[in-house]
Amino acid sequence: MSYHEQNSRGRCLIADDSRIVRRVAVRILRDLGFEVMEAATGTEALDQCRLSMPDCVFVDWDMRGRSGLDVLHAVRELPGGDGVKIIFCTAERTPEKIMQALSAGADEYIMKPFDSDIVESKLMLTGLLPARGMVAGAA
Repeated sequence: MSYHEQNSRGRCLIADDSRIVRRVAVRILRDLGFEVMEAATGTEALDQCRLSMPDCVFVDWDMRGRSGLDVLHAVRELPGGDGVKIIFCTAERTPEKIMQALSAGADEYIMKPFDSDIVESKLMLTGLLPARGMVAGAA
């Protein structure tokens, strides 16, 4: 096990067909202390989840293979998938789409473009990062 894996906050999968979006998300998540995996399609994302379930999946709405909603439903059906934090990270910004994703079981929703502050705040809301000013292990 590498030093990074031993000191990781957890593992996140970035599922997005845009290489640029994946690169930005990977940099942000690594800077926050996460081990990061990537998938360019919904099918790849599910294959990776079947091999090794991450702690968190950032998923785009529109991808080749399977949509973000398809990925969300399929991950939830996998062993251990009910505990995975799923965050939609997409350009879809209508209230109907946001409600559809959250009603389907997404834990959070990020609209593109995003930055490190947005990602960090969503990870805090899901409990994957401690709130700012909180000490790990504090009651």
